[in-house]
Amino acid sequence: MTYCVGLLLKVGLVLLSDTRTNAGLDNISTYRKMFTFEDPGERVIAMMTAGNLSVTQKTLALLSEAIDDPDATHETSIMKAESLLDVATITGEMLSRVSAETKARMDRASQAANASMIVAGQRRGGKMRLFLVYTEGNFIEATEDTPYLQIGEHKYGKPILDRVISADTPLGDARKAVLLSMDSTLRSNLSVGMPLDMVVIETDALRISEQRRIEANDEDFARMSTAWSRALRDAFTQID
Repeated sequence: MTYCVGLLLKVGLVLLSDTRTNAGLDNISTYRKMFTFEDPGERVIAMMTAGNLSVTQKTLALLSEAIDDPDATHETSIMKAESLLDVATITGEMLSRVSAETKARMDRASQAANASMIVAGQRRGGKMRLFLVYTEGNFIEATEDTPYLQIGEHKYGKPILDRVISADTPLGDARKAVLLSMDSTLRSNLSVGMPLDMVVIETDALRISEQRRIEANDEDFARMSTAWSRALRDAFTQID
């Protein structure tokens, strides 16, 4: 399983994913679930994946092939698409196609071919957008009322986002919120694990503003996790 979260703020996008993939307790692996595409000054796109690994890997591979295709058009390449809405549409169509093809083969073994993706970014002349794309190819978009989207094991990390995140949240607080959301998930679900990948895209930057990998021994993350646990315990004891 996995956990990925994306925030859509007035000041930019903050995206975070884990890297654990498991097919049983004795088969746990690490795979990147955060992917970025950029043409600095023109457009920047980030994607995060959850679900069946063969489906998401093939979908990303085909999207990448379409980018490199010399005959690519705005209808086939996410780097030529005329809007982020079109990027989400191209991604959804590809995910749906790959899922259907994989499901036809996996049905015989009674295995699922479900997958989902978060697609985010901005193109020159457009606004920041954040989409959640489902297996069937349809999608929903983050709004000012609900400025975040999650895929995977989302329930453990949702409460803090509901309480502290709004469209006006500054980037510093947004980084802290997604990391604490992930920390809550890591503590409650063994199918989510380190290392973590974080991407920040500032509004109108049209490039990746910050990209980092957070390893299991990261001192800053450990310090934040400890402080959060202490704060929760202190708050609990103070409630009558």
